[in-house]
Amino acid sequence: MKVMLFTDIHGNASALRAVLSHLDQQTDIDAAYCLGDLVGIGPEHNEVIDLLRQRSDIQTISGNHDECVLALIHRETYPDSYRHAKEHHQWIADTLTQENQKYLEHLPRILNVRHQEQTMHLTHYAYADQTKKIGEEPLKQTVDGTKESLSVLFAGSEARIIGFGHHHPAQQVETEQMLFINPGALGCQETAIAPVAIIDWEKDQVRSEILKISYDDRPFLDVLNTTEMPERELMRRLFFGSRT
Repeated sequence: MKVMLFTDIHGNASALRAVLSHLDQQTDIDAAYCLGDLVGIGPEHNEVIDLLRQRSDIQTISGNHDECVLALIHRETYPDSYRHAKEHHQWIADTLTQENQKYLEHLPRILNVRHQEQTMHLTHYAYADQTKKIGEEPLKQTVDGTKESLSVLFAGSEARIIGFGHHHPAQQVETEQMLFINPGALGCQETAIAPVAIIDWEKDQVRSEILKISYDDRPFLDVLNTTEMPERELMRRLFFGSRT
């Protein structure tokens, strides 16, 4: 059984297209999952969602940026921890198509799937309270990827594999009981690479790797350079290595 995980596309359709092209060329990947944050930071939120809406072979969950945008659309409480990004999220809310809004609204927060006697827990990040809306700050604080910190972060889960995102650096940590894997942000890297995780297992034997897929970032940068997006230059410096 072989599975692909990717996460944190953040409005970068060029990076996503490269990953989808790679997926389509593989004959041995049995399932693919997107772990949230389709929107935010980059300008191509509609393009990203359009691409995923066309893929019945990819299951997707929501991330905090996706839910922040929906909170503004529905005039619900917006999280205080993201007040610095509110203008940016409002721009996304104002330009999101109705079809793509509906798509985000129907995304689950968590998937628990079972393949070949192994349970996989997929989430954007660990929740302190999964029942709370994004304005109530349901996500736990981010931690560095160590055996100790991740075991505490996901305490209570009995899954063999924990797949997550949110914290943009890649994390791949294995204990005697669990494999914790965060591929890293697909759409937000200093260079034009899009990371994905490949997990391969047979019963109790689990192997994993993080692939870095190169892509042509010129189309994405052309859109970034011509879009009057709030905080564009800050986003470029913080998340795209100041690429121009």
